Amino acid sequence: MSGPTEGRAEDNGRVYQSQGDQHITEHHHHGSPAEPSGATPDSVRRPAVGRAPVVLRDRLELMTRLRTALAEDGGGQVFVLHGLGGCGKTAVASEVFRTATTEGGRVGLWVNAPDLASLRAGMLAVAADRGASEGELTAARAGLRAAADLVWDRLDRSAQPWLLVIDNADDPAILREGNWLRTSPAGITLVTTRQVASHWWPGATLHHVGVLPREDAAQVLCDLAPDRGTPEEAAKIADRLGRLPLALTLAGGYLAHQVISPWSLAEYGRALQQGDDIDPIALLDQGAAYSGADASRHLASSTWELSLASLRAHGLPESTALVRLLGCWSHDPLPLALLAGPGIDPVVPRARVESALRGLIDHSLTRLVPGPPRCLRTHGVLLESIARGTPADQRDVLVATAADLLLPVLPEVSRPWKRDDPALAPYVPHALALLRRATQWPGVGRATVARVLECTLRLAVALHRAGDYASALSVAQEAVACGTTALGANHPAVIAVRQRTGRSLYRLGRYEEAEAVHRLALADCTAAFGERAVETLESCAGLSPVLAWVLDQKDAAAALVRRAVEGRTAALGSAHPSTLVARTCLLEFTAGPETDPAVGTALLADCHRVVGPGHPIALDAELNLGFALITAGRQPAALPHVRSAVAGCEHAYGLDHPKTLAARSLHSRTLGEVGRIDEAVEEAERITDARARVLGAEHPWTLWSRERLGEWRRAREASSAGGEEAEA
Repeated sequence: MSGPTEGRAEDNGRVYQSQGDQHITEHHHHGSPAEPSGATPDSVRRPAVGRAPVVLRDRLELMTRLRTALAEDGGGQVFVLHGLGGCGKTAVASEVFRTATTEGGRVGLWVNAPDLASLRAGMLAVAADRGASEGELTAARAGLRAAADLVWDRLDRSAQPWLLVIDNADDPAILREGNWLRTSPAGITLVTTRQVASHWWPGATLHHVGVLPREDAAQVLCDLAPDRGTPEEAAKIADRLGRLPLALTLAGGYLAHQVISPWSLAEYGRALQQGDDIDPIALLDQGAAYSGADASRHLASSTWELSLASLRAHGLPESTALVRLLGCWSHDPLPLALLAGPGIDPVVPRARVESALRGLIDHSLTRLVPGPPRCLRTHGVLLESIARGTPADQRDVLVATAADLLLPVLPEVSRPWKRDDPALAPYVPHALALLRRATQWPGVGRATVARVLECTLRLAVALHRAGDYASALSVAQEAVACGTTALGANHPAVIAVRQRTGRSLYRLGRYEEAEAVHRLALADCTAAFGERAVETLESCAGLSPVLAWVLDQKDAAAALVRRAVEGRTAALGSAHPSTLVARTCLLEFTAGPETDPAVGTALLADCHRVVGPGHPIALDAELNLGFALITAGRQPAALPHVRSAVAGCEHAYGLDHPKTLAARSLHSRTLGEVGRIDEAVEEAERITDARARVLGAEHPWTLWSRERLGEWRRAREASSAGGEEAEA
């Protein structure tokens, strides 16, 4: 064959010596030519970490156990450090590596194992370090001999004791399928992973790596950004960041590397709390600094996406949907029962909730908290990061589903609180977090926001009825602020919460504020809905006790309640529970010498018939009947009703509930007015002590009780002095 030689290669093809017109094309399918997947690491003798901590804070118990294992020259052990991404597992492993190599006389070997190619390349580099020949390595790379067998043969034959760190082993399947994880008498293996499921680690010793204690977390910030503020300011930022080492490192790195107008710790803390003005996750990511490591593991915005991607790859896409739903609530413990409701179907089919949740737990994205009630706890920075990355077109259905799951566990407004209702405290942070998410997340519709406001209204009412007026007020005020921004001040859902704010202010003794809130609500309701609207009648009922008992305007109070009675009777009937409540208030405000006892008796009979004896509405009616009889001068007839109300309140609410104390206060008055002064004083003493303990020493009702106690004591002294004069 003669003629010129012509060779042509495409991409990374090679031109071979040829004669004649030969065209050779080579196809390569093993990754990027610039950085092929699974390329041999530059070193296995140094930890492949982004940023080592200045000082490893806390972890004393864990480090003691690992140092002890290293010092005992033991082999054949595997330790697994597991926990949420960003919790500092690699930092602990790096410190153990340093201890083993500088103090323990061991050879340190470090392999990064986020995927099979990296694991394989790193482990073959370990074999080379331990004396494997080029021929052995070539055969292993070509598949002519088992690569894992070569690695562990060389580790077993090592002349020096070693510590092998397998970092970021978040997919344990790749270790098991290739039999890459073994034990050897010559050394100790330390694995870091997000995968907590123990069945992946048979025979290994597992250690959970969690967030830092408050003082140590604050010190991390002070280590990275000294002289930027006080330890207490650092501690407040640490609390805001959930004391997660990754977040602390990012925050400290940002502060340490600012050049123009560096922030103080206090300024950084304020920036984290500015909500819509500054994205806290984006602010954290600005502190990232890498040293050749995978950037996605060092960003608050993306580190947990690695775990979710792994779950999707293993057939659990529902785990992503479920963690996005968790992102609608708070990082506080979330009762597991909340996820069992039928309302979860729009986000995760109920049949898949268990497996989706197990996936999140196994990948350390959430964890179980023992009960009762049994709860989940998910880190706040993770939830913020997940919420930030949630697509806008999914937000409305997520918030609506979160509200639909929360509503059934909160008592309906029309159903008075009962003593045996489930504890509401665990749901308070979740209702408020859902409220913020609904009103601050673009893409959530007005109808969904109104649904969330119904959750906060139910919660505020239930807390109020349970006697926790301060918590009820806090919930209601935040709901009003968020709801007004999203829906406007005169939206029915917002007005309903505004009315509850006024009621709680009244119960807390903040009468001027209560009056202002109720008057404004009444004016707005009248203008927006009309005088006979349900919302307007509710405002009438809310304002009336302020007029009656604070401003001494009983006629005006009675007029408002009559409007409520007449309006509710026309709309609902005279025996509807809402009407019975208004009739009970009217009996209280019109009580006096001219009161017809038959009115109260008929009311009590209707309550017993409709809601039953012992029901909170019936208890209020019976107590007000007793009050009406007392003001009519019929104390002996009032005493049985008052005693019955006291017993009923103690059973329904407990001994120290404000309603029980109000009933006992009327009981003390009745005892005194029938001449049983000693009993009246004893009851008044118990009431005064209880109100000081429950409501506070300066609450108006406590002060009023103290005055009544003084009056009964003086009456007792006068009675005693009169008796002595008669004897003389």
